[in-house]
Amino acid sequence: MAKLKITQIKSKNGATKRQIANLQSLGIHRLHQTVEVELTPVTKGMVEKVRHLVIVEEI
Repeated sequence: MAKLKITQIKSKNGATKRQIANLQSLGIHRLHQTVEVELTPVTKGMVEKVRHLVIVEEI
């Protein structure tokens, strides 16, 4: 499976509770934190909901 490298670049202040929950589910807890996750339909959907807060790179 492919992997994604996700980095939060914008603050979650002003984001909805659902968007904050998606960031936490992805394992992102603070600004400029980077995580690597498997590309699955579930993670793809979570990333789409917070795409304005993160940068996504395919590994």
